[in-house]
Amino acid sequence: MITEAEFNAVVPDVNWNYAKPYVPLFTEIVDKYDINTPLRQAHFLAQITHESGGFKYTKENLNYSGKALYSVFRKYFPTLDSTNNYARQPEKIANRVYANRMGNGNEGSGEGWKFRGRGLIQLTGKSNYEAFSKTANQDFISNPDLVATPEWALASACWFWKQRKINQYADADDIHMVTKRINGGFNGLEHRQHYLDEYKKLFKI
Repeated sequence: MITEAEFNAVVPDVNWNYAKPYVPLFTEIVDKYDINTPLRQAHFLAQITHESGGFKYTKENLNYSGKALYSVFRKYFPTLDSTNNYARQPEKIANRVYANRMGNGNEGSGEGWKFRGRGLIQLTGKSNYEAFSKTANQDFISNPDLVATPEWALASACWFWKQRKINQYADADDIHMVTKRINGGFNGLEHRQHYLDEYKKLFKI
């Protein structure tokens, strides 16, 4: 599907040290999830390149300041004072903001942290880890950090893509809807479009 030389030539602003482990996995894994046309693959690669910061990040960063918590998670931190015991404490933050949803237990269960976002498209919440475990025939409940390794980081992104039925929007070359199905909005759309244009060159679309 893609070679090291092609990747370096077409997407030079991606750090190859992070991207290299994924190249031998692309053809093996992506086709299994019906991401199997040049246009689908271009859209998929554009999105995962953006979402992972150029394949750099496979674990969610929850190291928020108090001000950022108040801005991003105001539902859980309605005042700046309410962030005092959580700021710059990623585990406590995850356990609070992901408690009692997505299949997770309460804040004290620790499942918010255990099942925080991992993968090239962040797989989040116990229910999603359970569903992906069944599809992949792997136990990500006992060992959720597996989802942050290259093979499963890529496979989980493919699984998410298929679950969200994103191929139909890739087939229509609709980056707005592809992005919305992944992001819930249009965050980083210009950057995603940049990567899409580059991958289209690679696949000669």
